[in-house]
Amino acid sequence: MRILFLLTQDLESPSGLGRYLPLAQELVRSGHQVKIAALHSNYRKLTSRRLNIKGVDVHYVAQMHVKKQGNIKTYFSPFQLAYIMLKATFMLTISALGNPADLIHIAKPHPMNGIAGIIAKWLQGKQLFLDCDDYEAASNRFGNRWQQSIIAFFEKRIPMHAKIITTNTHFMEQKLISWGIQKEKIVYLPNGIDPNRFPIPNKATLETLKNQINIQNRKVVAYIGTISLPSHPIDLLLRAFPDVLNKVPDSVLMIVGGGEDIPVLEQLAIELEIQDFVHFIGRVPPEDVYLYYGLSDVTVDPVHDDDTARCRSPLKLFESWICGVPFVSMAVGDRTQLLGFPPSGILIDTNNPSHLAQNLIKILETPLLAHELSERGLNKVQQYHWGLLSQTLSEKYV
Repeated sequence: MRILFLLTQDLESPSGLGRYLPLAQELVRSGHQVKIAALHSNYRKLTSRRLNIKGVDVHYVAQMHVKKQGNIKTYFSPFQLAYIMLKATFMLTISALGNPADLIHIAKPHPMNGIAGIIAKWLQGKQLFLDCDDYEAASNRFGNRWQQSIIAFFEKRIPMHAKIITTNTHFMEQKLISWGIQKEKIVYLPNGIDPNRFPIPNKATLETLKNQINIQNRKVVAYIGTISLPSHPIDLLLRAFPDVLNKVPDSVLMIVGGGEDIPVLEQLAIELEIQDFVHFIGRVPPEDVYLYYGLSDVTVDPVHDDDTARCRSPLKLFESWICGVPFVSMAVGDRTQLLGFPPSGILIDTNNPSHLAQNLIKILETPLLAHELSERGLNKVQQYHWGLLSQTLSEKYV
């Protein structure tokens, strides 16, 4: 079957790299022809807007709704954003109409790709699938109320036009049902992992990286992901870390990733007087992410008990598992179900920094516990390879 994915992000974003690209690649291995039309976070700086990644044809057609350059994410003014959204909608629509696909899969229910997919369905009779991997109206940062209202409007209505809707959390499944979508149309498709992205790191390479960061002979607590406080309250981790230092004085905190809130966290580290023990690495090339997991003794996914966290199937969990690194988060959304029993990680019941610190200390000071969590994660992640997960979706492509 010929499949076209419509993305409002690039393949360097967390969902693009961790969900849509590996899913597309596995569908190619299953015999489908897959193309991706996408927006890019720095479209004008692209040297090549067409590429082929392991059999997946990718075409970047316009600028996405934010601009990313280095560690910084830039938000456009309302007038700029309106123009960018209109142009992106037009270019994605041209891609949808000009592509001889049998089926269009909208990746996230955004206005730009949603309108493009619906027009292709109306004019050309193409099948329409939709993926909901976030509660968009709750999990994005909006500059104005009208922006949130537009996203909420399309998020509730695009699913009505889709034949099948995939979602990666049971929370979003219930949301869709509450919006009037029949349960039979919804397919649970959790996040997963592409094991080829996470090889066993070379020890000499890790030692070189430790020297560069200056974390030799240190126990490393790590956050690896986007630095955006509305979605990822990393401040909880920083507030927990003084207690960790008191008990484990040879520990350091490593924060890997780019985002608009790096300056806020750097200032918080100074206020907490832990700036000498916190290393802000910034955004790293996707192909190097596995090395930073290789440096870590434990990784943390700090979340609040809110809709933003409930709607997410955390990629950090699967990445930590496949790298054999103990994982700590909060008991929110699907996390308890994903970890199973005995749990393949530690979940705390509250977002209390002291409680988080206690569990981090427990892992750092108890090698047997760390080893058990690592082994459970390595065993659990076998169920979440994209090669297996893609079969669920491939069966629906008829």
